[in-house]
Amino acid sequence: MGKYTEDARQLLALVGGRENISAVAHCMTRMRFVLIDPSKADLAQIEAMKCVKGTFTQAGQFQVIIGNTVAEFYNDFTEVSGVSGVSKDAVKSVAQQNQNVLQRAVAIIAEIFAPIIPAIIVGGLILGFRNCIDALYLFEDGTKTLVDISTFWKGIDSFLWLIGEAVFHMLPVGICWSVTKKMGTTQMLGIVLGLTLVSGQLLNAYAVAGTPADKVPFWDFGFFTVNMIGYQAQVIPAILAAFTLVYLEKFFQRITPAVISMIVVPFCSLTLAVIAAHFVLGPIGWKLGSLVSSVVFSGITGSFQAIFAAVFGFIYAPLVITGLHHMTNAIDLQLIADYHGTMLWPMIALSNIAQGAAVLGMIFLQRRNQEAQEVNVPAFISCWLGVTEPAMFGVNLKYLFPFVCGMTGSACAAVLCVMTGTTANAIGVGGVPGILSIQPQFMPTFVLSMLIAIAVPFALTVAVGKHKKIDKAAAAAEDSGVLTAFADGEVITLSAVNDGVFSTGMVGEGLAIRPQGDVLYAPAAAEVTMLMDESRHAVGLKLANGMELLLHVGLDTVDMQGDGFKYLVMKGDFVEAGTPLLQFDRQKIHAAGHDDVILGIVTNKGLAHSVELHTGMQAQHGSAVIADFA
Repeated sequence: MGKYTEDARQLLALVGGRENISAVAHCMTRMRFVLIDPSKADLAQIEAMKCVKGTFTQAGQFQVIIGNTVAEFYNDFTEVSGVSGVSKDAVKSVAQQNQNVLQRAVAIIAEIFAPIIPAIIVGGLILGFRNCIDALYLFEDGTKTLVDISTFWKGIDSFLWLIGEAVFHMLPVGICWSVTKKMGTTQMLGIVLGLTLVSGQLLNAYAVAGTPADKVPFWDFGFFTVNMIGYQAQVIPAILAAFTLVYLEKFFQRITPAVISMIVVPFCSLTLAVIAAHFVLGPIGWKLGSLVSSVVFSGITGSFQAIFAAVFGFIYAPLVITGLHHMTNAIDLQLIADYHGTMLWPMIALSNIAQGAAVLGMIFLQRRNQEAQEVNVPAFISCWLGVTEPAMFGVNLKYLFPFVCGMTGSACAAVLCVMTGTTANAIGVGGVPGILSIQPQFMPTFVLSMLIAIAVPFALTVAVGKHKKIDKAAAAAEDSGVLTAFADGEVITLSAVNDGVFSTGMVGEGLAIRPQGDVLYAPAAAEVTMLMDESRHAVGLKLANGMELLLHVGLDTVDMQGDGFKYLVMKGDFVEAGTPLLQFDRQKIHAAGHDDVILGIVTNKGLAHSVELHTGMQAQHGSAVIADFA
């Protein structure tokens, strides 16, 4: 039996069983499912599993965040489920059936840029370092840079441009390669196509603006001419050219006899793609790219820049949930090409930092909740290092208010960032290390923006969390170690209850109270984790130590469909011992032919080593101790 065998069996049941799984794979931190009927997945119960840090659905895939041990979990899951795992690409292919046109377009864009993002990050860091040594006037009374006074550093500066130029000037090569790789056509043809877009025979794209029209080189075909312009760092021209090559190659493969396909297919598809790229697609793509970047740049620098920044900073985190945030990669790269830097990416980094700061607030609130800290602390660290999923899905979205607090702090930080013109050389690490990609003259303003992105979400999360009594719930549960009576009445054993499920202990150990009143109370400080929307006859609670309780009013009262029951709390509320949870009408329960006995079941001990139950007494809610745990 593997380490996660039991958890795997539970997850299999909660996603709807083997028959509901169309495909399954895993990545670095997540199980990726394509479910036949996504509605069969019990999200609340899945997220309640101790090994699960969160769930979300993106690009047609139901994804369960496990963490760094996902590979071991995956092996146990495939063994107990009998479902053969497939590659991530196969899962994506199946998942496309659940996607609309926009989702498919975004998924394609994301998969195009994903393989080249590491190179872009490296290029951005290198440009940032070069700016520090050749653009910061820190020596001889602020008149010279490190490069000016040192031959060694001048050589380093020159040498590092090899990498910087390769990453950004040759970006179309990487894009064309990535498109052909994604679409399953000949990658070498994509590379050659990309090279024709940045050839040294062409006028460098960065020099076009400063070159008089009569000095621009051109190809003369007698009855028409075409400007010989390069597309260094251009995104849209490269994408258009690459997809043209892909569809040309697929077309010629389909119509060409196999005996001559090796000659005809690459020659015709590449030649026509290069012609289309330079004659039509390149100029059109250049205009489109410039239009997009100019609109975004106008928003960032125009009269309403503060509003633009606030809106973008506020909505970026929700965009991550939908997957639409991948579109910003193309916009960032176009801004870099047109304006030698991007003011958009710093706001993205600040959004990630803000979400991490919200988790930091939860760490403070739940500092006495050991189980919560097992999720909070790793999520916080990974978020500030640029990996936001554990923070967003494992903590902030689980409680919701930290997520909104993070969005608010991100908006505030974005306003300062944009108003001060803070610009990045390139896309960097989306967290605190992102400062290395900021242009040196803007590093101080980025630091101030970071402080806002940390302070505002942290303060708001703590304030709202205290209002919701999260901190008191954690402290009270830790300090007391007891459960008090959840109703007025006689405390009896489960075996004395006339029920074939609860009385046998199948659901968990516990006790019952024959009520004398009409209100159900919280037996301890806890979070309300489960309510029955239609029948309103039961409440699920979770204590700070991870203990989970089910309070169930009456036997078979689910049949009453809520008649005679009224909730006094909402899911997600944090309550103290003695807080009224539910009001019920005993007369209606009896009239419906049901027993009004109230069951209190410990469905999960959490971190408690033992639970000692006390029965055989008359109890008053909030005072009598019905259980001790340690």
